[in-house]
Amino acid sequence: MIKTGYVYLISNKYNTVLYTGVTSNLVQRIWQHKTGCHPQSFSCRYKLNKLVYFEVIEDIGAAIAREKQIKAGSRKAKGRLINKENPTWSDLSRDWYGE
Repeated sequence: MIKTGYVYLISNKYNTVLYTGVTSNLVQRIWQHKTGCHPQSFSCRYKLNKLVYFEVIEDIGAAIAREKQIKAGSRKAKGRLINKENPTWSDLSRDWYGE
């Protein structure tokens, strides 16, 4: 059985910092970012909890490779990815948790 993967970009309230991640459970992982369950993590220290971009990839191995590709790119390249799908940099997970 092939496990689906998700590559995602999160940002802070002001869109000044970006974090690229990969997971097999996007809803759970974003919840972890939003609740700060790992207080020493980069995303928690910089208050990165706004999902601004994600891709669904059918194979977790391919998702990991895609994450590395995105991470290797510049901030500008990441911005282009986000702007193409989410030009207002809205929180794509805003309705997921009944907040």
